[in-house]
Amino acid sequence: MSQVAALARLQAVYPGAHAASTPDRPAIIMASAGTVITYAELDRMANQISRLLRDIGVQVGDHVAFCMENHRMFLPIAWGCRYAGAIFTALSSRLTTDEMEYIVDNCGAKVFITSKFKAYQAGELTRRMPGVSHRYMLDGTVEGYLPFDEALRSVPAEPLADRIAGHDMLYSSGTTGRPKGVLRTLPPEPLEQADHPVSRLQSLLFAQTADSVYLSPAPLYHAAPLRFSMGSHVLGSTVVVMERFDPAYFLDLVSTFGVTHMQMVPTMFVRLLKLEPAIRNNADMSSLETIIHAAAPCPVAVKEQMIDWLGPILHEYYAGTEGNGIVYCNSEMWLAHPGTVGLPINCEIHICDDSGEELPVGDEGTVYFGGGGDFEYHQDPAKTASSRHPSGWSTLGDIGRLDGDGFLYLTDRKAHMIISGGVNVYPQEAENVLTMHPEVADVAVIGVPNEEFGEEVKAVVQPAPGVTADARLERELIMFCRERLADVKCPRSVDFRDELPRHPTGKLYKRLLKDEYWADVKAVS
Repeated sequence: MSQVAALARLQAVYPGAHAASTPDRPAIIMASAGTVITYAELDRMANQISRLLRDIGVQVGDHVAFCMENHRMFLPIAWGCRYAGAIFTALSSRLTTDEMEYIVDNCGAKVFITSKFKAYQAGELTRRMPGVSHRYMLDGTVEGYLPFDEALRSVPAEPLADRIAGHDMLYSSGTTGRPKGVLRTLPPEPLEQADHPVSRLQSLLFAQTADSVYLSPAPLYHAAPLRFSMGSHVLGSTVVVMERFDPAYFLDLVSTFGVTHMQMVPTMFVRLLKLEPAIRNNADMSSLETIIHAAAPCPVAVKEQMIDWLGPILHEYYAGTEGNGIVYCNSEMWLAHPGTVGLPINCEIHICDDSGEELPVGDEGTVYFGGGGDFEYHQDPAKTASSRHPSGWSTLGDIGRLDGDGFLYLTDRKAHMIISGGVNVYPQEAENVLTMHPEVADVAVIGVPNEEFGEEVKAVVQPAPGVTADARLERELIMFCRERLADVKCPRSVDFRDELPRHPTGKLYKRLLKDEYWADVKAVS
């Protein structure tokens, strides 16, 4: 089938279309609980939720916020918001109360939905959401919240008339500051005709169909898991949702459900590769057709081992919640250009220096997208302006380079760069080395104060289970790094932690670590 025909085939598809043709096909399977929601049930729930929202005053373009774990109602609520024409914001269930308050207020939510899992923070928020007119809770209630299930019982399941498709407005993870709400510029479209670009990628690049089984092992509140799960529903696939990631259990699920497609992050690869070889070798992975990964740079050695194990079924893309462009490569492209994140497929890539001048091939600089989708940071024109190049291009704040064939290689985030004695050090290089050490479970490399050089390189390490964090391990890790990288790129010291502040999507909260080490300096200044 041609790409044009494939694109045409995806028009006017949403869960209701599959409910009409294959009502009993599982749309959602909750992995641990075993709960199954069919397409008929998903469409019915989405219709009821959309009617409830309209009954309480939510009109097309109004905002709804929800915060919960990977709950059986997570995706039905997202679809209910889309059916109602609402702009919906899924909040991380790991946020502090202050962060939740900020996002609910910043997005302008009229309705807030949560679960009993978040009961304590929900109670704290009751009087801190002045713009919210209706608060609901699943699995129980606390003061100030109505039971969501009961509110739905009396609501009919007939579709709203003249439905306009809603869409998400998600927030960046806030690894370098306040979370930023990403408001995409989308024209109003009837639900039955609304475009879903992620589902098109899933069909065209990853050959996903209604017969596919998509495993989502990450928190659904993040952009990629939420959009790819909803895109799977556009295609009619079954989505298996892991309540939380566990590497050995993950392998069991692939076999149990005949998983064909999944999206992962490199930290999950590392955890899989550090399983006992017998566990990996005995796992039945024969149903797998496509593994998609993104969200963080993947160390070359990790990806090589994954391809050796599972074959050339890994697909990588580089993109952001902002939707301003997509860079893509399959396994064959990557093996020919190890370390690349791929070629631009709906945009062009420009590498610029700090003055905005475009750099020659091979030179490192800020990565800008041109010709992709448009976006703005909600209620923050200064942040929006800071992401723009004078030519109109936009950046996610990453540093990278292009090779002679046009393939993009990412170095690190600009905000993570360490300047030590006037030398620019990108910590991702040392992290990629240290994460492969057998005694390391997780690692973050940051810049910490140094009187002579301004900053020095430090590694903060979570040792593997059963490994003693001591001076011997510190020396071993420093030498391990120096054998593979220039001294200036390697840590001068190593601190140890029981666990690192890592976002479930794989991103490190380096800001939290750095703040600890720079607190005294900031206090003096």
